[in-house]
Amino acid sequence: MTERPRAVLAMPAGLPERMFAPGDLAAMHRALDLTAHPGVEPPQGDDIAFLITGWGSPRLDAAALDRLPGLTHVFHTAGSVRALLAPEVWRRGIVVTSAAEANAVPVAEFTLGWILLAGKAVPDAAAVYRSSRGTVWADPDAYAGPAFARVGNYRRVVGIISASSIGRRVMALLAPFDLEVLLFDPYVSDADAAALGATKVELAELFARSDVVSLHAPDLPATRGMVTRELLASLPDGATFINTARPAIVDQDGLVAVLKEGRHRAILDVTTPEPLPADHPLWELPNVTLTPHWAGSQGLELHRMGRMAVDAVADVLAGRRPRGEVTSAMLATMA
Repeated sequence: MTERPRAVLAMPAGLPERMFAPGDLAAMHRALDLTAHPGVEPPQGDDIAFLITGWGSPRLDAAALDRLPGLTHVFHTAGSVRALLAPEVWRRGIVVTSAAEANAVPVAEFTLGWILLAGKAVPDAAAVYRSSRGTVWADPDAYAGPAFARVGNYRRVVGIISASSIGRRVMALLAPFDLEVLLFDPYVSDADAAALGATKVELAELFARSDVVSLHAPDLPATRGMVTRELLASLPDGATFINTARPAIVDQDGLVAVLKEGRHRAILDVTTPEPLPADHPLWELPNVTLTPHWAGSQGLELHRMGRMAVDAVADVLAGRRPRGEVTSAMLATMA
């Protein structure tokens, strides 16, 4: 392209400065005829070719697209595009990219940290140590019960639900450790699972064998309620369940019932609803760690997502297929 394409930052006021490092935002202005549109309604204009969107951007449906006849690309600086874009976007041949790949990085890092801490029973050991004010520092009998049934990360079994972009990254991060990794994903072959460093199993076997189970499946009609009370109850004593995906995939009432038995621990970054009511039992259970949807990109990590959109714009301007492209075929199996 010889002329700078007309582009609009269609996202809430203040978000571009959070999402883009100063140099990256300046690069976008140099490459594009770029203006901001912080309104709640979609922008309109015959000459707008690119939209750069993010959290809280106006939804693009058929009526909005009618007011954007020249639109060729949407560069989404966040992860899922499902709520933002109507199917009409793809039917009109508009190219869509997202920064889901960039957002997968901190989620996988968060998950890795908790898998290792859970294997070492750190939350439980810290609670015992704190409550005793250090008097049980060298007393092995104080660290007893289900949480300490199998302490350590040598030859423990980690179950990964879904070889999504995050699930795959988690498995890659687990590779240097002395762990056995199991994978449930109906779309992955035995050979593909082995290439990812895992053994493919059915969901029931994954729960029955795993010391830590980490959920990374998308929220789809086929996955909602997939993690049942019965599966959770089948976890070995002392096992930990981690959810950084979506709450609808888990029977939350069943999870609460299982956790009340005291045999397992849960690390929950997502719940139904968010946040939980003040009187919800998950706040009170000592074997539950709740985090405020914190696994995804925060602070400086947002700049990685913004950078991915900048790179996708550069790809398009150079005539290359953009990184992070989301096709209509991908929507059936992604969040």
